[in-house]
Amino acid sequence: MGTVHARSLDPLPMQGPDLGVQADEVDMVEVEPEAKQEVLENKDVVVQRVHIDGLGRTKEDILGYEIADVFAAKNLIDVMKKSHDARLKLLRLGIFKQVEVMIDTSQGGDALPNGLDVTFEVTELRRMTGSYNTMVGNNEGSMVLGLKLPNFLGRAEKVTFQFSYGTKETSYGLSFFKPQPGNFDRNFSVNLYKVTGQFPWSSLRETDRGVSTEFSFPFWKTHHTLKWEGVWRELGCLARTASFAVREESGHSLKSSLSHAMVIDTRNSTILPRKGALLKINQELAGYTGGDASFLKEDFEIQLNRRLFWDSVLSASLWGGMLLPIGDKPSSIADRFYLGGPTSVRGFSMYSIGPQSEGDYLGGEAYWAGGLHLYTPLPFRPGRGGFGDLFRTHFFLNAGNLCNLNYGEGPRAHLQKLAECIRWSYGAGIVLRLGNIARLELNYCIPMGVQSGDRICDGVQFGAGIRFL
Repeated sequence: MGTVHARSLDPLPMQGPDLGVQADEVDMVEVEPEAKQEVLENKDVVVQRVHIDGLGRTKEDILGYEIADVFAAKNLIDVMKKSHDARLKLLRLGIFKQVEVMIDTSQGGDALPNGLDVTFEVTELRRMTGSYNTMVGNNEGSMVLGLKLPNFLGRAEKVTFQFSYGTKETSYGLSFFKPQPGNFDRNFSVNLYKVTGQFPWSSLRETDRGVSTEFSFPFWKTHHTLKWEGVWRELGCLARTASFAVREESGHSLKSSLSHAMVIDTRNSTILPRKGALLKINQELAGYTGGDASFLKEDFEIQLNRRLFWDSVLSASLWGGMLLPIGDKPSSIADRFYLGGPTSVRGFSMYSIGPQSEGDYLGGEAYWAGGLHLYTPLPFRPGRGGFGDLFRTHFFLNAGNLCNLNYGEGPRAHLQKLAECIRWSYGAGIVLRLGNIARLELNYCIPMGVQSGDRICDGVQFGAGIRFL
């Protein structure tokens, strides 16, 4: 909660030289505990002033929204609670290094007998900060260098430059972030970026240069993001042995798309949850705002987690998506879905399920994947209460399918095709949670339902990432 300083509302000495009498001349009155409780909790108070000390380049008007609730406090306990909430809101703005709170009785000619002054002592972040860290993606790692200009214009704006060098992807980008005053969850951002990625399962290299704008806002229990993206894509072959189907996809294209994402997340952790649920729905429409890529893309993610006996957790998840090309032009290999690997259908190599040509996987226009998991503590609970709690035993059953659809057929034919040639696997292993950053899995997998052209990983398989089926 930070440091909260509060002076007594009635700082009167009960004995000693300040009263001009000796201690033995005073009739001592025993104070009832209930009376003290009444003074602290139920005595009406009025917050007369709120001060913010330590401001430099921060504009005061944006802070008024964060501290407004302090004036509505009715008693001392309420003042302390609302001051603590206001402190958290100030820290959330990302412009202060430290925020301390002091509560004192009001002073001055207009001070009320029950008046209080609340002072927030803040320390602003430096105008420029740098960072160096490592990130774990879906079975890949990267080194990230960042440069930030917090509170750029004095109202919690942020300018960020970031360079990332990874095992499969290299990127750099410049972004501007602006929250709405009084509602940090409602914000606007603009991004400029260049990303170069290598996809060995498709013998493909892709370079994206683009700009995007995003508007995020909460609505009831959901969180929404509206996005426009314009990107110039350059596709090329990663190796001389690339198939003809991949070579056909090589070249330049321009995609301009509008997308919407809705998220409902009640999980207690995004990495290894023990309770709660997740619902994520994405829609993307390309071609109506320019560019030569035209399609409608829908995908969703559902996850349910329930705690069982002996500190075990049962988790069920379902993914699915569909890509519908608009017009006569077929979909691009860069827009299709991919499936398989240690973060989705375990027991198969990375993105090695579905349509392929000469060993290069081309992705599909429709897919689904489901998983059932049981997480339990390690046998005999070694390191309980400490490092051992980061490990969990993992039992799983995964299934899924990826294919292309003939959109001239009806929905029943589509469902029948998705139900054919189902790949599935089962196994067990150990999971390590790396804080709230990522998780590692080491599983023994037994793949089943293998189709011609699929690549499997029969036996031990290692996975690292932030998003798992």
